[in-house]
Amino acid sequence: MSLPAADSKPARRTFYSLLVFAIAIIATLPAFARDSDRNQPMDIESDHQEGTLDGNSVNTLSGNVIIKQGTLDIRAAKADIHQTSGEVVRAVLTGSQAVLKQQMEDGSPMTAKADRIDYNMSTDVVVLTGNYTVTTPRGSTSGQRLNYDLKTGRIESGGQAGGRVKMTIQPKSTRAPATVPAKPGKP
Repeated sequence: MSLPAADSKPARRTFYSLLVFAIAIIATLPAFARDSDRNQPMDIESDHQEGTLDGNSVNTLSGNVIIKQGTLDIRAAKADIHQTSGEVVRAVLTGSQAVLKQQMEDGSPMTAKADRIDYNMSTDVVVLTGNYTVTTPRGSTSGQRLNYDLKTGRIESGGQAGGRVKMTIQPKSTRAPATVPAKPGKP
């Protein structure tokens, strides 16, 4: 994103509004981000953006939404960012499978897919609904709904409309080792 021409007040206003919005989105993703990712710039793209950036509002990004920050890569058809009293309190990602990919602290990859990913910052709860799957080298889980309390680490999942929860847990001996970068000065 580049700064608009100095003589274009509406373009400057739009640029600064999007900059403030990008900063607000950063606050919506800390639970997913590995520590080093939080200190990286965030790049956001979409076909359309609509809403206000202050007060009590919902700001909507739609059409090929891409959010990248460090190893975090989110793809969705739509992202709704909810604000209360000027603070971002909730992010809802939707589409025919919103996808969240990230490298975890130990270097292993994690991929989460669902028709809807709902992160409520007020309660620190993430809910994946609609044909969700979460895959890591340790295993995978899939079903219709997964509730994850970030404060307690408690996970609750269940099938809906007769669906079932499916899990695969890899034996420790078959898990792919995490890639850990070599320390400088060591062969």
